[in-house]
Order: sequence, then structure tokens, then C-alpha cells
Amino acid sequence: MKRSIWCSLAMMILLALVVSCSQNKNKRQETSDTTKVSANAAKDDILTGELSVIVDEAALPLMLQQVDVFKSSYVNSNIKLIPLPEREAINALMQGQADIAILARLLSNEENAGFKSRGISPRTFPAFYDGVVFVNNISATDTSIDINALTSMLKGESKGGKKLVFDNVNSSTFRKVKELTKLEKVSGQAVIAMKTSKEVIEEVLKDVNSIGVMSYGQYLDCVRLFGEENKIRILSLQTLKDGKSIGYFKPSQTTFATDEYALKNEFQVLNYQPNLGLGIGFSAFMTGDRGQRIVLKYGLLPVTMPGREIIIREDNIN
Repeated sequence: MKRSIWCSLAMMILLALVVSCSQNKNKRQETSDTTKVSANAAKDDILTGELSVIVDEAALPLMLQQVDVFKSSYVNSNIKLIPLPEREAINALMQGQADIAILARLLSNEENAGFKSRGISPRTFPAFYDGVVFVNNISATDTSIDINALTSMLKGESKGGKKLVFDNVNSSTFRKVKELTKLEKVSGQAVIAMKTSKEVIEEVLKDVNSIGVMSYGQYLDCVRLFGEENKIRILSLQTLKDGKSIGYFKPSQTTFATDEYALKNEFQVLNYQPNLGLGIGFSAFMTGDRGQRIVLKYGLLPVTMPGREIIIREDNIN
């Protein structure tokens, strides 16, 4: 009788242990599933997760500021910039190294073919205006450059030892200059390619015959870092309209806005993400009020001019 009672008690305890273990296992599984769902939701959220963005090197200084402000506002986001010259940036986008790019032109039909075959249509958002700037040593006599002189240098026909110094022959700045002069090929006699815009500035400071070519945004970044704004000058560039000169202008927010500067550049966000993710949130930030204020403060031209709020206090009214 006693043995029967002890056996019954043992069975009840064993059964309780089995049920308890089973419940704990189910709870752990539910917690794990919930965590996975939350992680996936966070990954796909427009303000959280990780995002790689291919950036034209000409726009990198401004984009670093955009990312810093965005990440400080949305602490659960992480944006990695991949800076490349324009031609390499387009190749990287086509190869799938990232689904978002900040470029100075849209992709051609041929470049878009791979995305189209997968049913992916880009969402494009104008972001800001920049321009190609020509700079020389303050000791040089030239203060301006006309289209004929620029064309002659690219052809290798320039006299007096003048040379153009680019950061990269695959850059958007190089492409824009070729488009302005309507040249397909250039001579290597008076064209030098460096590796960075900082090296371009160094060459201009070293050689009085060098004319540096870079984006206006890169120039603004370089003079802030180098502190050499009193040793280099921006050359005024000739602007033609209907084949006639309408004057010489320097790049600025004003000449970009009035279209007086001949080498104005429109940078756009190209979003090839197949779904709604962090790319949409970052694009909205850049093209929204805060992102456009960053552009304005940096010295470039926003696509949409940020509004100004004027607060009138009643106690200041007589």
C-alpha cells in the first residue's frame, strides 16, 4: 500500500516537471519568434536599421554632414557611405553594392536595363545644386577662363604651360567639363588626374600654371580644412547663351539659382530599393526642411528653399 502511494506521488512529480519544462520551452520559443519579428520590422522600418549609400565623391563633404545629423536624430539608424567617382559609382549601383545612390545624373536606359528586368523602378528625388569650379594660384595673372581657352587646354593646344588638374577622370566634374566643351576625347598633354580634391588644391598651391577643377562643395570643404582661401582664387567662367557670351560668373548659391553659372550640377537621390525601407526615410530627410537647411548652411543651393518662422510677441508690440 505504501509502495503504491509513493509510486503515485513520484508519477505526479514527474508529470509536473515535464509540463513545466514544456511550458518554459514554449515561452522561450515565443520570445525568440517575437525577437525575430521585431528585428525584421526594425530592419524594414524607414527610420531604423542599416543602409549603404553610394555617393559621388564630388558630393561627399555635404553628405557626411547630412548623415551625421540624420544619425543623431534617429539613433537606431546606421548609414554607411560608399564614396566613388561617378563612373565607378554607377557601376557599383548596377552591381548591387547598394540600392541607394547620390549622383549628378540619372542612369541611362542601358544602365537601367538590369533593374527593369527585375521589375525595379527607381524612385528619384532632386536633392541639391552644386557646380564645377575652376581655381588657380593667387600668384597667377588669370582671373577668368573662357570656353575657347578651356577647349584648347583639353585638346592639348594651350600655350604658356597651362594645365587642368582634375581629381579623377571618371568623376562627374570631368564629364561636365567635356559636355560644356563638346569634346569626346581630351589630350593628356595639359590634363592631369590626381586622386583627391585635396591633392588638386596642393598642386595648385605648388604650381602657378595649374588650374584645379573640382565641385564647388569640394572647394568649400578644402578651404575650410586647408585654410588656404587667401592663396587660391576661384576663376570666373564664361557663360554662353545662343552662342553669345552673356558674361563671366563665379559659382555661388545666387548664380546657381539664376542659372547664370555654366557648370551647374543637380544632384539627385536614386532609390532602387525594391521595398520601403530606411532609404525612403533618409531621402525624405534630405529633401525635407532639415536636410535642405543643411545644404543652405553648407553653401550650396537647396532644391526647396527652407521656410523661415518669424515669431511676434505681443509684449513687443506697442
